[in-house]
Amino acid sequence: MEATTSISLYAHVIIKLLQGPIYVDEKLVWRDLQSWQSAIQDYFGKIGIQLLINEVDGFARIMQPEPDENEENPLPRLMRKQTMNYETTLLCVILREMLEEFDIKSEGTKLFLTQKDIKERIELFYKEQTNKSKLWKELSKPINSLQNIGILKLTRDDAVNKDNNQYEVKRILKALVNNDKLEQIKNKLGTYVNTIQQQ
Repeated sequence: MEATTSISLYAHVIIKLLQGPIYVDEKLVWRDLQSWQSAIQDYFGKIGIQLLINEVDGFARIMQPEPDENEENPLPRLMRKQTMNYETTLLCVILREMLEEFDIKSEGTKLFLTQKDIKERIELFYKEQTNKSKLWKELSKPINSLQNIGILKLTRDDAVNKDNNQYEVKRILKALVNNDKLEQIKNKLGTYVNTIQQQ
């Protein structure tokens, strides 16, 4: 007869973290995360995963460190790296800058943007109307991509006019794109735009 294994009291937190980041406004899960923090860290540590909790921005996530170059038997990747195309990368940079501006100017904690707000910021980036128009037509693609990886969350859906769709910019973006990485991406995008405009 097989012995039954009792389910851990913090199993739901483990599963949520495997699904994506946990935010402070998910009050019950956040409370349990804090209550069982040491045990959860030990659990992930045994399989080479780090638990990162950002109390300031109010989110927690797991991360798999890159293996050492000299490591003979590196662990398989649990989380696949996301490769983003130019439009999605550009949108990431724009949202990251808008989040930074929001934190400086506002006392609030959540940044909400309409699709129209995003378009207006893209307009400042593009000098060429043809390039800008193409991105506007296909804006749903990079927005959907960022929704899928938990950077954007749809909070109001307007079926008649998509410009009125409202999104929350999740603070996980600050962890995924820190200041150093932001500058690196902006430099690469600048080089790309200059190349396109010279053609």
